[in-house]
Amino acid sequence: MGEQIPLVDYLVLDDGDPHLVAQECKGCGARFFDRRNACAGCFATDFTSVPVATDGTVRAFTIVTFAAPGIPTPFVASVVDCDGTQVRANLINVDPDPEHVRDGMKVRLATYPMGTDSAGTEAIGFGFEPAT
Repeated sequence: MGEQIPLVDYLVLDDGDPHLVAQECKGCGARFFDRRNACAGCFATDFTSVPVATDGTVRAFTIVTFAAPGIPTPFVASVVDCDGTQVRANLINVDPDPEHVRDGMKVRLATYPMGTDSAGTEAIGFGFEPAT
């Protein structure tokens, strides 16, 4: 098997314990997943990398039934509260219907292969699955 690489820069796979890493503003504590030159909250420019909890609670979701060509539907897009850090991600390993998904449900980070290139490098994505 070839190398595994995360689909996004803020997914860490190295240590065998997959987790997300946010950039936390040293001025106000706001957290961001993308690169920032300045904080959107207080305009400070100093950030530190912090791990994000891998367990969370669904705070909002929608069941997507129409998407761009090639995107399989239905799927569940959600906002998960991970100990105060809001993460936008799809819910995976759950039936995409209101009988199986609800606000307040407990979930945990899960990774999955998204595809392999001709050199054998496998892209790894993430989502959240129901906590058992």
